[in-house]
Amino acid sequence: MTASVSVLLADYVYFENSSSNPYLVRRIEELNKTANGNVEAKVVCLFRRRDISSSLNSLADSNAREFEEESKQPGVSEQQRHQLKHRELFLSRQFESLPATHIRGKCSVTLLNETDILNQYLEKEDCFFYSLVFDPVQKTLLADQGEIRVGCKYQAEIPDRLAEGESDNRNQQKMEMKVWDPDNPLTDRQIDQFLVVARAVGTFARALDCSSSIRQPSLHMSAAAASRDITLFHAMDTLQRNGYDLAKAMSTLVPQGGPVLCRDEMEEWSASEAMLFEEALEKYGKDFNDIRQDFLPWKSLASIVQFYYMWKTTDRYIQQKRLKAAEADSKLKQVYIPTYTKPNPNQIISVGSKPGMNGAGFQKGLTCESCHTTQSAQWYAWGPPNMQCRLCASCWIYWKKYGGLKTPTQLEGAARSATEPHSRGHMSRPEAQSLSPYTTSANRAKLLAKNRQTFLLQTTKLTRIARRMCRDILQPRRAARRPYAPINANAIKAECSIRLPKAAKTPLKIHPLVRLPLATIVKELAAQAPLKPKTPRGTKTPINRNQMSQNRGLAGIVGKRAYDSVAGSGVPFSANGRPMTSGMRSSSQPAVKRQKLNPADAPNPVVFVATKDTRALRKALTHLEMRRAARRPNLPLKVKPVLPLRPVVAPLLPGPPAHPASTSEPIILED
Repeated sequence: MTASVSVLLADYVYFENSSSNPYLVRRIEELNKTANGNVEAKVVCLFRRRDISSSLNSLADSNAREFEEESKQPGVSEQQRHQLKHRELFLSRQFESLPATHIRGKCSVTLLNETDILNQYLEKEDCFFYSLVFDPVQKTLLADQGEIRVGCKYQAEIPDRLAEGESDNRNQQKMEMKVWDPDNPLTDRQIDQFLVVARAVGTFARALDCSSSIRQPSLHMSAAAASRDITLFHAMDTLQRNGYDLAKAMSTLVPQGGPVLCRDEMEEWSASEAMLFEEALEKYGKDFNDIRQDFLPWKSLASIVQFYYMWKTTDRYIQQKRLKAAEADSKLKQVYIPTYTKPNPNQIISVGSKPGMNGAGFQKGLTCESCHTTQSAQWYAWGPPNMQCRLCASCWIYWKKYGGLKTPTQLEGAARSATEPHSRGHMSRPEAQSLSPYTTSANRAKLLAKNRQTFLLQTTKLTRIARRMCRDILQPRRAARRPYAPINANAIKAECSIRLPKAAKTPLKIHPLVRLPLATIVKELAAQAPLKPKTPRGTKTPINRNQMSQNRGLAGIVGKRAYDSVAGSGVPFSANGRPMTSGMRSSSQPAVKRQKLNPADAPNPVVFVATKDTRALRKALTHLEMRRAARRPNLPLKVKPVLPLRPVVAPLLPGPPAHPASTSEPIILED
């Protein structure tokens, strides 16, 4: 239940967008009446810490620490620091429209100043502060440009007063420049006459300028433009530079090339640029940096500021001011929000009791998640339904207004003490953000499965020692075969504590591991897999590609049937030596339908072992010859005798030494 409230423009109010979520803090900009009679509020969005990412929260923490160091804040407790995070908001330039019936109360939001004491915000109800501006699109936090610069570092340094007769050694030209001397020899009448001449020269200069004649086609417009301040400033500067000599000043106004034309920003800007400026001023106000960045990047900041103050002197500004005043009179300036009496759906109602008269809760023994009390007139469900967490009435109001709990919990990274009752510690931060605050009850089960974090179970030293000393009781091999059978860990630890003093006196026996030398291992591997016997030197080594029916003893290991027993002996082969499958056909074989070959019917693999002479000749071939042979695998390779061949590294296994090929006949290699 919320009391009735009267809301004005520029007030900070609470908006309720969900029964379980905290209130939204917004600032009223406009109050508009819709066609169906309802009232909508155009508001500025303010965000809490829970609405921004963890990286931006770290940035806000560092900014808070710097503020405490600079302003020399008094010490605060951990709970007060936790609650101060709930009082901090982040201003934004995001607007939205919300129905006025969702307003639940008013609050106060102020810009944090160096002279403020943070504890004062905790002493006041519905009081918030902000110091940073949040951009929801760019996801950035920046310091507010409207900061009030109060403090010793913002004060001007006043130099000491010079004594009588002491000279000022400072460079006056760098500090200031004299532009007018009131003690000049001219009278006021002479000065006014010179200014009239300067206006006449400016009007004549605009008549000669083509661009000015287009902008000011009439004589009256040219005379009005020549009467602006820029012409008067130029005339007075001319008098100052010429030592207030009227004759010299007159000649300076009209030099040899023609009359001097002086223009200000009002004349330099085009009509389209002026329209862009008015549109930007309507959107950003007097934030000239954003106006220049988004609308007029080709203009300097000084030019935009100067145009603004000149634009305020025009009839265009007066007309817009009258239109805005008329619109403001037609709009609402105040709205009355009646008392909100609807019951909250999160309120826990016991069986047989009326709303507002409960206090039983879900289960007996559950306490408030925030203050851990067990006595409350009303209880409210908080968090995911399967956790059965609840808050008392006062903590529920604190949650709705400030978006957090009064005391730090595991949600904020603080562990509860072991002396507290067995109240449920809440989830991790990603779970809480996805389950409780911003999601509906229909999507909570999905997000719970996605956002649950992994955990690690780490054993203690006593447990690891007990595993080794009490193997006869633990029986780890048997326990591994029965993973769901319970193990009496207490009995094992008790037995370990008895055996531990005795075991400390008798150190464990370490059995040394004997490792064989590398040469012995290589010989054993060579004995297990012998190479093919080598042929005498100087003879050809023909390799039959079609010898596919030889049994290498793999059929008994792999479980394949012999290829001869399946396909017979009349199996055709292709030109490259591979058997012709059902998907391949020769020139004498008619085209048949492609069939998938059964793995059990495939032929046994054939391994070709190259001789040592073949490997030596491969190294003697050039790179071009090797590439040509790879592109033509079915042609015999003819190699001219090359003497001497490259030295070949002797093999690790014992055998006859490698000799270079000395035959003059062409060698044919068909591997």
